[in-house]
Amino acid sequence: QVQLVESGGGLVQPGGSLRLSCAASGSIFSIYVMGWYRQAPGKQRELVATITSGGSTNYADSVKGRFNISRDNAKNTVYLQMNSLKPDDTAVYYCNRFPRATMAWGQGTQVTVSS
Repeated sequence: QVQLVESGGGLVQPGGSLRLSCAASGSIFSIYVMGWYRQAPGKQRELVATITSGGSTNYADSVKGRFNISRDNAKNTVYLQMNSLKPDDTAVYYCNRFPRATMAWGQGTQVTVSS
């Protein structure tokens, strides 16, 4: 079974940047459309960004122009570069397949944006 391990979160001031990583086990990772999701306290998990195997991307309106999703299929890793962070970006961030999150969810990585 594919395992997902997210990392790179932390505490950052508004306007700051973070780069998240999601490492996946399994040799067929490269064929999947992958997504970054997030869940803020008291809210449902929401989709943030997606990337196809060929590198085509899509973003939620709330992060468009600030976040950039990328992948390295040779390393079975998906990245999320987050710039101009806002307090509303505070959440636990996860990666998984898209549109159906059929992989077991990882632990996620906490992102806290606060002054």
